[in-house]
Amino acid sequence: MNPAARPLIAIPARFSASASALRYAAEVNARALIEAVWRAGGEPVTLHPHAPGGRADPDGVRARLARFDGVLLPGGGDVDPARYGAAPAASVYDVDAEQDGFDLDATHGALELNLPLLAVCRGLHVVDVALGGALRQDMGGPGREHRHVVHRVAVRPGTLLAGATGAAQVTASCYHHQSVDRVGAGLSVTARAADDTVEALELPRHRGWFVAVQWHPEDTAREDPAQRGLFEAFVRAAAR
Repeated sequence: MNPAARPLIAIPARFSASASALRYAAEVNARALIEAVWRAGGEPVTLHPHAPGGRADPDGVRARLARFDGVLLPGGGDVDPARYGAAPAASVYDVDAEQDGFDLDATHGALELNLPLLAVCRGLHVVDVALGGALRQDMGGPGREHRHVVHRVAVRPGTLLAGATGAAQVTASCYHHQSVDRVGAGLSVTARAADDTVEALELPRHRGWFVAVQWHPEDTAREDPAQRGLFEAFVRAAAR
């Protein structure tokens, strides 16, 4: 592919206390995620998630996103329960006000700009909360049930997810201890696990392409055509 023809995909960085190749705290994204976007034909661009103190800057974030062709919200730590009006459970971890503020603004910015948006794991939680939803803070169970789990997910026919994966069921690589409790305004559940956990959301009213998945498609995108198809559909939408 002509490098100049690759659509630009904005991916907010995740804050990391350390990285083996760096001397200081880092801003990172998973290499598997970056490579999945690249293989699909996109140009992944890591964005500095600037939102000091977590305060909203919707106009500033929207202006930054306007130069891009698509937005990918990656996995990461938990969204602050205060963002959906709840007190934190003991198991909530890695809450970061700046990360939350930027990701929530990025969700609204992508919607206002009609940019294609793919959200992964924490990203699904962010879009749900951004649209007025709420999360189940701890799914319980000895292994938190959906951590380090590969399981089958049923996909609703006729959805963007079904079209992207080409499947009625997909094998999903999961790592999460939280899940959707209340679905945000306008969102539609498009996939569920066998235990009824919400595994995917779409926003039919969005004029751009919009899919949020609870699992990590980047984990298996290299060898699984269904997961690879999800990235390809997203990048194709961004190219348009």
